Amino acid sequence: MTSARLTVVSGPTAAGKGTVVTHLSQEHPEIFVSISVTTRPARLGEIDGVHYHFVSAEEFDALIAEGALLEWATVHGMHRYGTPRAPVVQAIAQGRPALLEIDLQGARQVRDSWPDAQFVFLAPPSWEELVRRLVGRGTESAAQQERRLQTARAEMTAQAEFDHVVVNGEIGQAVKELVALVCL
Repeated sequence: MTSARLTVVSGPTAAGKGTVVTHLSQEHPEIFVSISVTTRPARLGEIDGVHYHFVSAEEFDALIAEGALLEWATVHGMHRYGTPRAPVVQAIAQGRPALLEIDLQGARQVRDSWPDAQFVFLAPPSWEELVRRLVGRGTESAAQQERRLQTARAEMTAQAEFDHVVVNGEIGQAVKELVALVCL
């Protein structure tokens, strides 16, 4: 590792952000990966404090009021997600590269508050593959899928706002490309 900087990974729903970042964190534990807080309920198999910090709307409001979040957003018009500030600052201070996996709204907030961060857009290999992945994971209703696809269409147009684009056609290759950028 040659630098301890913040890297933000974003991209549309079903691009595979969570899968790529999970593989990265397993293969490279030296890279700090932030755990977001969310007001949405846990999905089957998700563990509080591992996948997310699941909090009530009131607890989320308190984090905002305290300035404890680096960024936060309402995603897909439903639930709020945010990045706890203190663990990120601590990791950077310890000399560890830090990685945030967040949505486009959050990435834009981080660009304003942490301008020397690096921004990576994780893109699907095609629109058809994104739709296949979203439908195939079976975690959302048809209405939720349509809402996510509407959001994804808008998010896909934001690629030019990012420093780098990594296409997630094959997980291992996407992880390799992301690690190379994080460890620059």
